[in-house]
Amino acid sequence: MNPMPTPPDDTIHAVAKTEVMRAFLRGRFVVFDGPDGCGKSTQFRRFADWANAQGVTVTEVREPGGTEIGEQIREILLDPSNELMTIRAEMLLYMASRAQLLEERIRPALVRGELILADRFVSSTLAYQGTAGGMTRDEILDVARVAIGDMWPDDIVIFDVDTATAAKRMNPELDRMEQKGAEFHERVRQGYLQQCREDPARYVTIDARQNPETVFARLVEAFIARMKAGIAPRVRG
Repeated sequence: MNPMPTPPDDTIHAVAKTEVMRAFLRGRFVVFDGPDGCGKSTQFRRFADWANAQGVTVTEVREPGGTEIGEQIREILLDPSNELMTIRAEMLLYMASRAQLLEERIRPALVRGELILADRFVSSTLAYQGTAGGMTRDEILDVARVAIGDMWPDDIVIFDVDTATAAKRMNPELDRMEQKGAEFHERVRQGYLQQCREDPARYVTIDARQNPETVFARLVEAFIARMKAGIAPRVRG
């Protein structure tokens, strides 16, 4: 009987890399975040498809929303007619949606060993209601600890783009948050960049001014680098 042909070295290495990446992504909690108009939704979809192609089961969630209760909260938060909403009411509504999302979808998926891919999380609240809105970091984190306990993300990817470029990319039918003006959105951007500087181990900054293909290539490269560095998921209770 003729022996089975040995696959070429590059094929073996490709399979090995895929298996290592699959193990790296399973049971991981990844957040995509950034200012409105940064292009994260496009990269979210591409990354989810890419992870699926690696053989990883992906649970996709968005904020605010992602659950029946969360979607009702989302309507309140983004309704332009709710212009009298205070910054503290806004923050508490986001946290309420987040608490429901965590218990209903995020925690069970992590227990199953799936990759959680979240469109926004606490990092958004720190930027929008914190740096841009005037609430302190401690005020927000105190409520976050009640809402999510020890379920903090493993990786937070910030898609950074200047305010002028972001404004050109926004849907002309702006929601309540998008209507807040250039100065507000510049403070939001600086809030994200400050978070990246303060926690470089958990945050990944991607230059989102480039075309979507280049941005996605940088994104995958960043995760390969984190895999090679052996950055393990957080230990959760």
